[in-house]
Amino acid sequence: MIMTMPFKATWTPASAWAAVVARDPALDGRFVFAVRTTGVYCRPSCSARRPNRTNVSFFQDGAAARDGGYRACRRCHPDLPVSDPVAAARRLLEGTEARLTLDRLASLVALSAGHLQRRFKARYGMSPRTFQDRRRQDRLRAALRGGMAVSRATYDAGYGSSSRVYERAGSELGMTPGQFARGAKGLAIRYTIVDSPIAHRLLVAVTDRGVCAVLPGTTDAGLEVALAAEFPKADRVRIDRGADAWLTNLVRRVGQEIGGKVGTTGPVSLDLRGTAFQERVWRALLEVPRGITRSYAEIAGAIGKPRSVRAVAGAIAHNRLAVVVPCHRVIRGDGSLAGYRWGLPMKERLLAVERGSPRQR
Repeated sequence: MIMTMPFKATWTPASAWAAVVARDPALDGRFVFAVRTTGVYCRPSCSARRPNRTNVSFFQDGAAARDGGYRACRRCHPDLPVSDPVAAARRLLEGTEARLTLDRLASLVALSAGHLQRRFKARYGMSPRTFQDRRRQDRLRAALRGGMAVSRATYDAGYGSSSRVYERAGSELGMTPGQFARGAKGLAIRYTIVDSPIAHRLLVAVTDRGVCAVLPGTTDAGLEVALAAEFPKADRVRIDRGADAWLTNLVRRVGQEIGGKVGTTGPVSLDLRGTAFQERVWRALLEVPRGITRSYAEIAGAIGKPRSVRAVAGAIAHNRLAVVVPCHRVIRGDGSLAGYRWGLPMKERLLAVERGSPRQR
């Protein structure tokens, strides 16, 4: 529960500890608390795990804490100004598993709901509600990967009941919680391998939701090994081209995407499967036009994470939909080509073709 308590110019260890327990952003800037076991000092609203009270000391400000031998927390940045209501809203969302309505969140940071919505989305690339949904998804994924029972994991993640997450499993996990916990065991994937202008052979794999993998390579055997590495516990079935009308249609549309031609039915349906952060990066890549390149820093900025350039590069490296999710359009800030999952020669070839052809997106 988040509470806001009246705080005077002076404070007591008891009232300060109550603010830390509540992760109350209204008290940011009034004092900092330091943790003996980590050597770190934080603002009251810090979203890190609460320390043991016996290990906590309180200081008037960061300078006093540094004099005491502590360093600033890299998560809550206690030395930054506290007069940033949008950042305060984010800290509130990070500090609680309870659902906060936009009106309640806006009242806590002294902004109107509409103003907060606009400023939050402009800075972080999503609304406060979507931000809460993504954090909830991440908690659920982490709990399931850690072996926690589905019922306990869904409740601890903030869904309240297993039925709630099963209702939204398709959009939030890409599969049922049980399938996710078992490493996608039982997930049905159909695939075919065709000749391709971008590589000797191209594997296109689909689920019932859309294309889940586009993998270029030189041999069919090598491509099947690559698909197995991506989805080790899924049920993978190779389909001869033409034997499955829906798969054949998707393969044709993938070819249109690679050639820069979007069919009259719109872009190909994709089944993106990754962490919430990875999916944000991949969706940002989909916004980069054909014939245009972006730097890693620009992609990081586009998702509201300007300091996460290395993490963005990692997410791009895990893209399994070659060309369709155009990770080849991301280069270094100095204009040079960085690494590419399928080799720099292919990246150079793709960029040369796109720059020399009409932009059709």
